[in-house]
Amino acid sequence: MLMAWVTAAALAVGPAVPAGELQKGLDGVVAIGAVAEVRDNGKVWRGSSGVAELGKTRKAPVAGRFRAGSISKTFVATVVLQLVAEGRMRLDDPVERYLPGVVPNGENITVRQLLNHTSGLYDFKKTLVMPPGAEFYTYQYRTWTAAEQIARAVANPPVFKEPGSQFDYSNTNYLVLGEIIEKVTGRTYGEEIERRLIRPLRLHGTSMPGTSTRIPGPHMHGYVPKDDEMLDFTEMNPSLFGASGELISTTHDLNTFFGALLGGRLLPAQLLAEMKEAGTEDGTYGLGLSWHDTACKVRVYGNDGDALAYQAYAFSTEDTRKQVAVAVTPNLPANPDDSVDALVDRAICG
Repeated sequence: MLMAWVTAAALAVGPAVPAGELQKGLDGVVAIGAVAEVRDNGKVWRGSSGVAELGKTRKAPVAGRFRAGSISKTFVATVVLQLVAEGRMRLDDPVERYLPGVVPNGENITVRQLLNHTSGLYDFKKTLVMPPGAEFYTYQYRTWTAAEQIARAVANPPVFKEPGSQFDYSNTNYLVLGEIIEKVTGRTYGEEIERRLIRPLRLHGTSMPGTSTRIPGPHMHGYVPKDDEMLDFTEMNPSLFGASGELISTTHDLNTFFGALLGGRLLPAQLLAEMKEAGTEDGTYGLGLSWHDTACKVRVYGNDGDALAYQAYAFSTEDTRKQVAVAVTPNLPANPDDSVDALVDRAICG
């Protein structure tokens, strides 16, 4: 399904990649279904490829919602940095100040190190059974608490002893940040994201579902492998991800959010600059924000997310003139990353 370019601003500057080329790139994404929105100098293209549901012919809905996985981390990080801007916390405050006794060595692990994954805390995800392990399928409707997840993680030794010395991606960091947000504000991280980001930016397709198992509105179905078949895992309790990945969104909303963030509408310039600073030398992950260089050497900022049955990607040039958001329902065990990267290159580089 192809939707043509539409004007998103009164004055569009510069050439746009032909719609047919973008559709060709989206059709090349390895997935059951895929949707994308590309913004290019004031013009917008939206398209879809594949089907919304296995065994059916209905096309993947162009404006459909999906689980955005770790793109949630950028939303959480933005709230934390807004609290820093308000003087309610500092990036170099120790975890122990807010959550005494919750994590080992909390007096030496800072908020900054949680944000940039240099804390050394063991990843909660590694304590879970993944498909095709039988226990995994019991997670579908189970409710988890952050305290339970963090306790499972810290029952394991840290990945390295000196916080700040290395990068090690850990979902536990953002579970802890979610608890810190609640400690500082008296509201859950989901409520703060809704209040500070979703409502002001009018992200009408975006939500923090908490323990609600359904994806509201039009959406693709997502699947995980089981017994040589694909199990429909569209409905699931997103408390499994918590602050590290529960976000539901659309490609339109993700582009709007990253446009506002990188455009300086959500954070003071100094904190946005710190968000783009890697935690380790030559790193590509800052304070909840990642980046990479495209085939044409243009750097793009954003994040990607794996939500088991969904994968999402959202990247923007630093000046926000070009943006790409893509969501797929992967046909596991095939990995769509390389084919999505090719689409991002095509959209950014032309």
